[in-house]
This record gives sequence, C-alpha cells and structure tokens, in this order.
Amino acid sequence: MLSGLTDLADGYIARRFHMISNLGKILDPVADKLTQAAMLICLFTRFPHMLPLIVIMAVKELYMAVSGCLVIRKTGKVHGADWHGKIVTFLLYGTVAVHIIWFHITPMVSDLLIGLCAIMMVVSVVLYIIKNTRTLRGETA
Repeated sequence: MLSGLTDLADGYIARRFHMISNLGKILDPVADKLTQAAMLICLFTRFPHMLPLIVIMAVKELYMAVSGCLVIRKTGKVHGADWHGKIVTFLLYGTVAVHIIWFHITPMVSDLLIGLCAIMMVVSVVLYIIKNTRTLRGETA
C-alpha cells in the first residue's frame, strides 16, 4: 500500500514540476504492475479466488508490453494510460486494501470485488487492443 501511495506522490511531483519523460512513462507502469502483482500474489495465499486477477493481469501486461513496443517503434511516441487503465488501477488498489483491512471479509463481498476488478481488467485490455490495433494500422481515433 505504501508503494501505491509513493507512486501517487511521484506522479504528482512529475506533473507539478514538469518532469515527465518518455523513460518515466515506460518505467512507472512497470513498477506499478510489479507492485500490483506482488500484492495479488501475497493475497492469493489467503484468498485463492485472486487467481483470475493474477492470470488476467499477466496476460494483459504481456500484451501491453509487446504492443506498446510495436506502437513506439511505429510512431516514436510513448502513450500513457487511458481512463480505463486508471479505473483498473483504482479498483485493484481498492480491492487489495479492503482485503487487507477487512481481515474476515465475507466470501460474497470478496468475490464481488474480485469479479468487478476482473471484468474491468478484461474491458480495459479489449479497449487497448482496439486502440493499439488502430494505431498500428495507421488509422486515426
């Protein structure tokens, strides 16, 4: 959770002082995803239903890495996260926080949060697939 808070502070500082770079646009999401994966894997030991989030996240991030490199190679530009990616991050951190704070979370609430997060992850990857495919074909949005 502390890593997530420092990520927010880092983003604020970068924008506030105009210190945004292409390298930062690449490294920041990698650090975020490593943090998120570590949180999910730790929670998986207590909540086995976290497995779909881990699998979806792994597939999504593998796709994002490959397609992101292809987009950078074609356009020379590094694109930031879209609105749906930010919603996924918010839902993921919220889901993790609730599972950490509410030690005896009911299975129904746990599954509901995990399911909502999983659905939004799938929606997000589909939207990224559409966007990146259009970009690689040279189509405008």
